[in-house]
Amino acid sequence: MDKAPFDVEAFLARPLVARLATDGPRVRPVWFLWEDHSFWVLTGPWSRLEQRLGDNPVFELVVDSCELTTGRVLQVVARGHGSVVDFDTDRGRRKLTRYLGEREELWDPRFSLEDASSSRWARLTPHTLWAADLSFQPAPAEEVTRR
Repeated sequence: MDKAPFDVEAFLARPLVARLATDGPRVRPVWFLWEDHSFWVLTGPWSRLEQRLGDNPVFELVVDSCELTTGRVLQVVARGHGSVVDFDTDRGRRKLTRYLGEREELWDPRFSLEDASSSRWARLTPHTLWAADLSFQPAPAEEVTRR
């Protein structure tokens, strides 16, 4: 990623939503954590992701952002193989803090780390990671509001 058109590490550190595709095809929006050269996605009995990766570990994942007012459009596409591994509470806290804030007592009870015994991680390790800056020059604001 040395020649990427933007800071991929900083981009993937933002609390963005990725779209994850597995065999089928099945596409789902996911919150993720980018660590150790892998995307980490929570899974458990509420999801078929563990079964799908067990049947066929191939995945494709897209993280993108589009700011219409500035014209800034960034995209990261990852392709690789996934596996399901045991849940790590510290990693879970790092991930959920990105999306829900620092104060765990204010989190929706569904995201409690007190009883995460049924939770697992889908570790999605890309073989290919592609980054693109697709930014454009937006029309002046007065032109957009006239339409």
